[in-house]
Amino acid sequence: MASEQASDTGGNHILPSDLGTMRTIMAADRTLMAWVRTALSMQSFGFTIYKFLEGVAASQSAAHSDGPQRAGLFLTAMGMAALVLGTISYWTTLRDLRRTEEFRLGRPALMMAAIMAAAGIALFIAIANRLV
Repeated sequence: MASEQASDTGGNHILPSDLGTMRTIMAADRTLMAWVRTALSMQSFGFTIYKFLEGVAASQSAAHSDGPQRAGLFLTAMGMAALVLGTISYWTTLRDLRRTEEFRLGRPALMMAAIMAAAGIALFIAIANRLV
């Protein structure tokens, strides 16, 4: 079981045969998903704070303030920074593991991080341009 290597049609190894390497990959996946959750929380909190503070400023008929926009941009940018740092750490771990054994690098956690990065960039642009 553990000594068998799963392979795709091209003969490339999908999963490593060493259980230690497999556990390390799964731990790296879980760590990246924790980074994704952190980034998502920061981005959604940034958007929420932005909309809440913008509503408060509008109800007080105050002069146009950049405070809500800056708070939203800051938290969204911090979420993006967390996502970038987590992805770099993840990629470095997989690259180091791949030196010892070949396996497929296209992991679902990495794809989810890419989707969240695109969503974070779109949110940052929307807040910066006051589109939302």
